[in-house]
Amino acid sequence: MTDVLAVANQKGGVAKTTTVHSLGVASAELGRRTLVVDLDPQACLTFSLGFDPDALESSLHDVFVRRQGVAEVALPVPGVPGLDLLPATIDLAGSEVHLLTRTGREHVLARALEPVLDNYDLVLIDCPPSLGVLTINGLTAARSVLIPLQCEALSHRGVGQLLETIEDVRAFANSELTVRGVIATMYDDRTKHSRHIFEEVQARYGIPVLQPPVRKSIRFAEAPARGKSILQHAPNSPGAEAYRALAAELLHPGVAAGIPG
Repeated sequence: MTDVLAVANQKGGVAKTTTVHSLGVASAELGRRTLVVDLDPQACLTFSLGFDPDALESSLHDVFVRRQGVAEVALPVPGVPGLDLLPATIDLAGSEVHLLTRTGREHVLARALEPVLDNYDLVLIDCPPSLGVLTINGLTAARSVLIPLQCEALSHRGVGQLLETIEDVRAFANSELTVRGVIATMYDDRTKHSRHIFEEVQARYGIPVLQPPVRKSIRFAEAPARGKSILQHAPNSPGAEAYRALAAELLHPGVAAGIPG
């Protein structure tokens, strides 16, 4: 069965897009047929993968308004065999208004992905930094959720709100949704604050913190401008190795954990 993971956190700047990009490339390196879905109108994932969102003729928006199917819109990622992208453009912002008028609006992405799931081993959904209808679509389409968490207080505060939204999705749209775990991003083990947040998340919310944490590195900022992930730009860096290890853990059965109740 295809594993569908939503990567979500309503706080921006916590490395959601970097996590989807890096895990997607790492999964493809492991021989898994992988689709990454850019659900954010800012289209940062699309840009980071080497595409110009302004030059694309079609995107996920066209899927949402029923002009095209996922198979017609998905693009192979250059230089990464086995990795496809369902791209975003700014038009996706209009999809939010359109979805609000649709019956069963929470299920539109799930239904659109269904015909192509057999083509992939893993689908990673990059949710926007909000808890609106696009993110709800991502959570409804997913089997489980990954939560990238910057180890600082403001990022930490949003976890409880996200878990409440996940509970609502479980109650009304996707009863099988689980939380796979937290990925600690931009981690600096030299500071007591980072270590404290890292330890407190698991203790407070009962969510697994996946290992290893992803440490801060300038390499992460350099890679998107080249249309590459850190695994391609700096393949031997600690950040690249961390995402390879996380991908291997996620692809191993039995890691998923339910929401604490």
